[in-house]
Amino acid sequence: ERRERERKLSKEMAEKATRELEKMQLQEKAEVKYKEWLKKKRAEEAEKKKKEKEKEKEREAELQEKKAKSEKVFKEWLHNARNKPRPALNGYGFPHGNSTGLYCCCVVT
Repeated sequence: ERRERERKLSKEMAEKATRELEKMQLQEKAEVKYKEWLKKKRAEEAEKKKKEKEKEKEREAELQEKKAKSEKVFKEWLHNARNKPRPALNGYGFPHGNSTGLYCCCVVT
């Protein structure tokens, strides 16, 4: 009986040790998978941030280009506006200083 009990006990201990070993292997496998997943996720986040920065730079470049273009157009307009001949002032209430033959219903001819 004693030998049988010892054999049973040693068999149980061996089974327990194998279960513990399997559990540890499973845990290590899970940790490896988690680390791979985490690495992949961080790489995706870094790529996303990189794309966002590129888009932001692109937007800034477009804005800068638009601003430069509008300033150039404004300067051209300003330069042309200075060189344009000014219209003559209206003299004596007539348009462009000329009498245009105003029609008045009060005047009888």
